[in-house]
Amino acid sequence: MASIPVLLDVTDTENKNPLVIDTQAQDILFREARTANTFTDEPVTDEQINAIFDLVKWAPTAMNAQPLRVVVVRSPEAKARLLPHMAEGNRAKTESAPATVLLAADVDFHEELPKVFPHFEGARDMFAGDEEGRAGMAELNTGLQIGYAIIGIRAAGLAAGPMTGFDAEAVSAEFFPDGRHRVMVAINMGKPGENAHYDRLPRLGFDEVVETL
Repeated sequence: MASIPVLLDVTDTENKNPLVIDTQAQDILFREARTANTFTDEPVTDEQINAIFDLVKWAPTAMNAQPLRVVVVRSPEAKARLLPHMAEGNRAKTESAPATVLLAADVDFHEELPKVFPHFEGARDMFAGDEEGRAGMAELNTGLQIGYAIIGIRAAGLAAGPMTGFDAEAVSAEFFPDGRHRVMVAINMGKPGENAHYDRLPRLGFDEVVETL
């Protein structure tokens, strides 16, 4: 039986691993995690979905704004509403996935700032008259939260299949009809099925992307 991923003892001076989670956890979250294109019919449970988003809510956003809003598409009726708006190459995988989460930016996130950023009394009013700036901040921070969500899905032992190949305006109107939400990414989630993965593609190395001054 595989060992349970654990935090390493950072007080152990003999431990040469510079990271505080063990290699199994690193593999689950990053190195061995793959985008899935097929799925088994094993359901994604309410408990898993709750656990994922209850975990990733703790990750940072600017001014603690938390603009991400989520719709979970699982029922055949909801899938039938979504599939016509997906790019042709994404329809079969979306239809087979036990769940698809639509991740949207709430461009009126500022209405929640008195609750989530209470020490700045003027935060809500600062954004109230700046729709363009508000939308930019909402989309940037939702992008951060989308990354956190992918890691959370993997932490639940599930595969994530993020997609931007869909009619975002139509999906937003269908599932967020209030007009204040913009769907940015759809993520299929579940246990990977047969031939779920393409060949692993190369990653840029440290020296290609990092400069220390």
